[in-house]
This record gives sequence, structure tokens and C-alpha cells, in this order.
Amino acid sequence: MPHSVVPPRPRPALRLVLFGTVLVSLAALVATSLGAPTEATGRHRPFPVDLERAGIPHLREALAARRITSEELVEAYLERIRALNTNGPGLHAVRVLARDAVAQAKRADQERRAGRAPGPMHGIPVLIKDNIDLRGLPTTAGAMALENSYPAEDAFLVTRLKAAGAIILGKTNLTEFANFTTSGMPSGYSGLGGQVLNPYDASQTPSGSSSGSGSAAAAALATVTIGTETSGSILSPAAANSLVGVKPTVGLVSRTGVVPIAASQDTAGPMTRSVYDAAALLTALTGIDPEDPATGTSSGVVGTDYTKALSGTALRGRRIGVASTPTGNQAVLFNEALDVLRARGATVVPVTLDTSGLPPSILTYEFKRDLNAYLARLPRSAPMDSLDDVVRYNLAHADEGTIKFGQTQLVASNEVDLTDPAARAEYETNRDTGIAGARGRIDSALTGADLDALVFVGSGSAGIGARAQYPSVAVPIGYDPANGRPVGMSFLGTAYTEAQLLALAYDYEQASLEWRPPSQVNPSLFRCADFADRDPSCAP
Repeated sequence: MPHSVVPPRPRPALRLVLFGTVLVSLAALVATSLGAPTEATGRHRPFPVDLERAGIPHLREALAARRITSEELVEAYLERIRALNTNGPGLHAVRVLARDAVAQAKRADQERRAGRAPGPMHGIPVLIKDNIDLRGLPTTAGAMALENSYPAEDAFLVTRLKAAGAIILGKTNLTEFANFTTSGMPSGYSGLGGQVLNPYDASQTPSGSSSGSGSAAAAALATVTIGTETSGSILSPAAANSLVGVKPTVGLVSRTGVVPIAASQDTAGPMTRSVYDAAALLTALTGIDPEDPATGTSSGVVGTDYTKALSGTALRGRRIGVASTPTGNQAVLFNEALDVLRARGATVVPVTLDTSGLPPSILTYEFKRDLNAYLARLPRSAPMDSLDDVVRYNLAHADEGTIKFGQTQLVASNEVDLTDPAARAEYETNRDTGIAGARGRIDSALTGADLDALVFVGSGSAGIGARAQYPSVAVPIGYDPANGRPVGMSFLGTAYTEAQLLALAYDYEQASLEWRPPSQVNPSLFRCADFADRDPSCAP
């Protein structure tokens, strides 16, 4: 198969046998490689870019100046994946690698030498969540039932990435079925991929369901990553992993070829270490897809270069509504962030936004319908044809770990029958009134106080923003002084205001400079990851 599953950590009995091999393969990855200005390529010379801190502009500059090649860049990320994902702390953030990643990089280098390297994403390695179709790799959603489910074609968003010249490095782990398998499943756990760890604090949740994308982006296992969100699955892991996360307006990014939860709320979006990188990645992702009618509503913003909207004066004269009242250290950090907004020229206005009392969720209604539609697009050789097949497979293979935490949500959705007039009427009422109610509350808060955006601590905008199908942008605001855990805030706006939200987040980011890499905040997790010059206290 044209893919490489990230291998499991060696069993204790094999560690001493394999250690010499690991030493050879990682000899160039010196102790400073995880946070200092040089990293190893595995090729006996220092890598001239600090991957943990480098964003797209830095890498593009290095590529253009021929200080590095895309091939060397991919090899350097593969070394980080071996050192941090598979060995070392064992983040389990990356589930599968593309065997042709180096070949993709070589093509990018050839194009650059020929003067064909348009756009900021050219030659840049990207990891995508493993519920997004990539031809040649299985799309599993972390489920054992889909371990050998190979799509015939790339997802539409993947075709956009490839058209922009991006290198698809592989796929990230996730909360199984995007956290719609059961109640009580830990964020970041999947039967196929295991448990994702948060590189800032392995004792804490990486949040989800885009847990692997969040952990991988934070640990710089690729330049940028793609997550998906139905309600909080980009914004929440972005906050937990000190990232910028963009949950786009439903319709800005195609969902064709993405394992769904609910078409009314599903979207994919960037998870990155900087606002610029998020803007560049979002620019590459968008486009009208005839197979996803929702993208037709984005015609007014098609072709937008979101990097050009970024400005160091975006907050000047803006009115920002504050919709959160956190306590403790979160409140201290959030109030400091609000002070930065004020210092940049914004007027900060307290607002009340009722996020409770909306109609019941429609996710259980839509999941069966939408998953079955996704499965119907797969080749005839695909292992599953329906949600019912998945439920039955899980029961038949329970002793293999298919449903460690149960499958209550899969079962509940499988029992939904939208051909029943009463069930369909109830679903449509909850869907339509939920969207209208959420939009009405957000719109009223904005217009009532003449606001440009709302701001929340953490991922507070996620629930009501998801129901409204509106965009949010999360940005890091610091680290809890009691434990170093990341804290973020999110800007929420109305449909297709991503350019404005990114600009506000960028102005704040550039003024505050709060982001820190995980090896600086949580050095103990990384101390034994380097096999070339290990701390003497590290176990063999």
C-alpha cells in the first residue's frame, strides 16, 4: 500500500536491540534541535531553520534563498515525527505517513528551480486530519472498521492544497469519528490510533476532535495542519495546544471527501502556530465545489488572499464585544489580552450573549444520513457501506478494542429514521430554528452595541458559532502561571468575515507576542526525545 503507518513504540525487550539503529538515524538531532536555531536533517549538517518556531514566511525565504530544499524540509519533519510522535514522549499525533512525501518534495524543488513556485504554500509540508480523503491512504476517522477504507479520489480541499503546491506529509490521529462514537470517550482517543498527548502538558486533554492536528502543529511535526469542526473541534484543541485555529463559515471550505458528522455544521479549517500561517492556509483551502452546494454561498469571497487582509492596525477604531467572564488565572490572562486590544486602539465593550436554550442538537439526526452518503461515494471494495455496518462490525470485534468506551452515539444515530414524517419534521424544526436563533442572538449583540466582533476566553464562541454556521478565529493569549497550560481567546463574527477576524487576531498576536513553543513551556516532556545527546537521567 502507498502509505506508511506510524510504527508503535518498541516493546521493552526490543529497546536495547533497536537503540543503536535509532542512534544512527537520529544522530544529527542534537539536544538543541527541539527549540534552538538549528535542527537536524539526519544528513550530518545543521539544519538552518528552527522548525519549532518557523512559520511559512521563514520557510519560504529559506527555500527561495536555497538554504534548504523542500526535500530536506520533509526529511527534517520526518525526523521530528520519529523522535516525538513514535519514540520519545510518544505523542501519537500522526497516524499515517504518505510514502510519496519525499517524492512530492523533490517535485516541488524541481518546480522552484524552474521558476514555478507560486503562492506561499508551495513546497510547504501539511498534515491533514484522518477523516479527510487522500488518494492512496485509507480514511479511517480513527475507527478500526475503516482501517482499510481507501477513497478513489482526493477530497476537494486536498485538490486545492495540491494545486497550491503543498506537500501532504500524512494524516493525524483524532477522537474517533470526530468524537461522535460515544459519550465519555477521552478527547484524542481512537481505537486505531491510540491516545493523542498534549505536548504542553501530557496530563491534560489535547482536546478534540482535531486532537492530532493540534498536537502535531504545536510540536511542529509539520509546518501547518488541517482540522475539522462540527462544534468546537478546531477551536478547543487550538486553545489547548496554544495554536491559532480558524473555524470557517460553513460553505467557505468544501466538505466533499470528508467523513461527516452533520452537514449543517461541518467544516474544515487551519490549525497553525501563527495567524499568518492560518491566513495562507485558508487562502489555499477555499473554492466553490459543485458537489458541495454550501460552497455556492461563498461566491462573494472566492479568490480572497487572506494574508493581504492582515494588518498591524486592524484593531484601531474597532469595537469589540467581550462575551466571557472567566475567573482565576484565566481571568488575569484574558484581562491582559483585553488591555492589549485597548492599547491597539480598540474599544472593548462588555456584552451579554445568551448561549443557552437553543433547540436540541441536530447532530444525531444528520450523522447517519451524512455518513451513509459519504460511504456511498467510496469504491465498491470499501469495507463498510453504512453506519449499520460500522455498528455491527464494532460489536463483532469488540474483543479487539473497537469500542473500548462504547458506541452509544453511533447506535443512537443508527436508530434515527428521517423517512418517518414526524421525525423529519422534528429534525427540520430543530435545525432551522437552531440556525436562526443562534444567528439572531449573535447579530443582535453585534448590531445592538455597534460591534465589529465578539471575543471569548478559550473556545467560548464554539457552540453558538457552530449552530449559526458563523466563523471564529482562536489565538493564544498566554500560559497559566500555576501550571504552564495554554490559554487562548476566540473572535467571533458573522458569515464570511474571516478576513476581518484574522486581521484582528493578527494585530493582537503581533502586539502581544505571547506564543511559546511546548519545549520551552514543558521541557521535561522533550528532555529524553533526543537520542544523540540524551540527558543522563533518561532511561535507555
